[in-house]
Amino acid sequence: MTRKIVALLVVVLFAAAFVAGCGGSSNTGGQSSGGQKFINIATGGTAGTYFPLGGALAEIWNKNIPGANATAQSTGASVANVNLLKDGKAEVIFVQNDIAYYAYNGTEMFKNNKYEDIRGLATLYPETIQIVTTANTGIKSIHDLKGKRVAVGAAGSGTEANARQILEAAGITYNDIQVQYLSFAEAANNLKDGNVDVAFVTAGFPTAAIRDIAAQHKIVLIPLDDKTVENLISKYPFYTKTVIPANTYSGQTEDVTAVSVKSMLAVSSKLDEELAYQMLKTMYENRDRLIAAHEQSGKQILPETGKEGMSIPLHPGAEKYFKEIGK
Repeated sequence: MTRKIVALLVVVLFAAAFVAGCGGSSNTGGQSSGGQKFINIATGGTAGTYFPLGGALAEIWNKNIPGANATAQSTGASVANVNLLKDGKAEVIFVQNDIAYYAYNGTEMFKNNKYEDIRGLATLYPETIQIVTTANTGIKSIHDLKGKRVAVGAAGSGTEANARQILEAAGITYNDIQVQYLSFAEAANNLKDGNVDVAFVTAGFPTAAIRDIAAQHKIVLIPLDDKTVENLISKYPFYTKTVIPANTYSGQTEDVTAVSVKSMLAVSSKLDEELAYQMLKTMYENRDRLIAAHEQSGKQILPETGKEGMSIPLHPGAEKYFKEIGK
């Protein structure tokens, strides 16, 4: 009997040790028994902006947060990242604020896949919806798109939602245009070849692919009138009015009124509050590393604008940080 009791105690102790060794769940920062905080950062494609900034964040957090073990992962960007966060496969994600809004509210591509536990860490920099055509089309305003071949983005993409909502605000439906569901790379090539008339592009400006088109053709950026902008923002408050300055692209001699969504960092509501606070604090204290990773976008990542365009509830750790700096 005594031997059986001893054997049972050994099994119980072994099981307890095994459970302790497994560490916490990923959405609480992945903290292990050794005090390590595993932080998987879901970014985007390796050629985009999210990936280098994610690598810079990993470096910042590993150097400045005790026990941090952060890595940046290349992904399919915003929509894919929300699903990675929801499934506990990422602790921090890059995402557009409109996509985060859709996920939290269960609309658009998240209509049957609502994710109410998503929380905002900070907004970063604007991603502008640029509506580009070539001069030979004669298109000068959003209302001229009726009857035209319009590349609205890949089906189910954030760009496609942007295009549809902007057209709606201008009183145009997909029945009024010849819809082309093309990724921007496809749209750019088709625009150069004359196979489409207009392309919607959601990206920080200047965008390399638009510069490439401008090197071969005289381009026109289609401005949005005040009424369209007002209609859009009143219905979809995650948009902000933006001016694309003259000479951003070759041949563009005047400022162009556009709208932007914001790139942002999002986390799960389950993420440890102190860890979220430290992530935000150290990010802003080491902006030079973000600028080194991507100068144009890094310069726009500022604590004073970190809540602008926030489309979902803030994480408590982020609330603590912004309250501390008076924002």
